[in-house]
Amino acid sequence: MNNQYNVVITGTGAAVPEQVITNQDLEKMVDTSDQWIISRTGIRERRKLEDGYSNTDLSEKAAKEALADAGLEPSDLDMILVATVTPDYPTPASSCLLQARLGAFNAAAMDLSAGCTGFIYALTIAQQFISGGAYKNILVVGVEILTRVTDWEDRGTCVLFGDGAGAVVVQGTAEDRGIINCSIKADGRGAELLYIPGGGSKHPACRETLAERMHYLKMNGNEVFKFAVSQVEAMLRDLINEEGLKPEDLDMVLLHQANLRIIDYVRKHLKLPVEKFPVNIDRLGNTSSATIPILLHEELVAGRLKKGDLVAMVGFGAGLTWGGILMKW
Repeated sequence: MNNQYNVVITGTGAAVPEQVITNQDLEKMVDTSDQWIISRTGIRERRKLEDGYSNTDLSEKAAKEALADAGLEPSDLDMILVATVTPDYPTPASSCLLQARLGAFNAAAMDLSAGCTGFIYALTIAQQFISGGAYKNILVVGVEILTRVTDWEDRGTCVLFGDGAGAVVVQGTAEDRGIINCSIKADGRGAELLYIPGGGSKHPACRETLAERMHYLKMNGNEVFKFAVSQVEAMLRDLINEEGLKPEDLDMVLLHQANLRIIDYVRKHLKLPVEKFPVNIDRLGNTSSATIPILLHEELVAGRLKKGDLVAMVGFGAGLTWGGILMKW
């Protein structure tokens, strides 16, 4: 990519609820077991946002941490992008609510709905605005309160999802680092493999939609798994091949935390060591658009991600959507 500016992440933040739901808790709710959940998903526990709190509450915590890490004030922001499928309201956008909380009144604000790929989509959009010089400082947030749209009577989905928020500050730099390559894709033919059928204009909320539990997330797990394992490896290979690189050149790969089996599949096919594929799905479950920014923040805080490292991030999810970013840290 020939950019006027190289685009870098200069600050990160994360927020997860305090309430923990373990596999043992779920054993009391549905016909499942700790062993079954771990063997199928790699998840041991997940977080659930307490009643009375919302998407914007978690976003605010993560955003403030990212801003402080970048050394910026809210008034410095030119844009706020919030990737989420669980906003506070159908309208207005959660990004506008976050802007008000932060006092970032110089910033444009909009939400993105790209499922679990939302953070990658939003970061790619931020890259476009900054690389050409239109904006200087953009806040990108991936946040989900999936426990509010989880059917706790459906053992196939209730074991998977958790709540959380991750945020990054994106800026331009003249240094030889930052985003090297990015790609976002979609295939709407798989839209109903992972969706919430009720609550939109096609099936507005009514007694019938409530009775049929249409306001909860529905998923064809087998088909989504097949989609993920085929597209994630291909996306990673495309990103590095376009830059004349090999898999072994990667220092770290941050994959969407949907299922440990997917992560292991991709890692083994690329013939890379387990240390290059950090995970937090065991502790947080699938937090959709928040998984990658939370994982990124954790790796930075732990000191495992260092300046000069070559990092790939790949997300995949509802839409169907998928996308990836290759960057030099």
